[in-house]
Amino acid sequence: QVGQAAYSASKGGIVGMTLPIARDLAPLGIRVVTIAPGLFSTPLLAGLPERVRTFLGQQVPFPSRLGDPAEFAHLVQALAENPMINGEVVRLDGALRMQP
Repeated sequence: QVGQAAYSASKGGIVGMTLPIARDLAPLGIRVVTIAPGLFSTPLLAGLPERVRTFLGQQVPFPSRLGDPAEFAHLVQALAENPMINGEVVRLDGALRMQP
């Protein structure tokens, strides 16, 4: 989004580190997976007016709503249970790409 260069750079840094760190830690049996969440129903968003939360949820292609924290937890569990997932960035955002 416009005005988000520093935020974008910090996210890009995390994405860029995921695979090299996974490779560095592999000899220790440590896996590294990054989750890139979209818009979730969190205490931060709960402070917004309902009409704003509804608008934000409608921006998500499918499902057109805010994510539920339980869905994030479900992904964490699935990633932890699958030992072959390593060095990967997983988007959890309903195909959302924020507009400029």
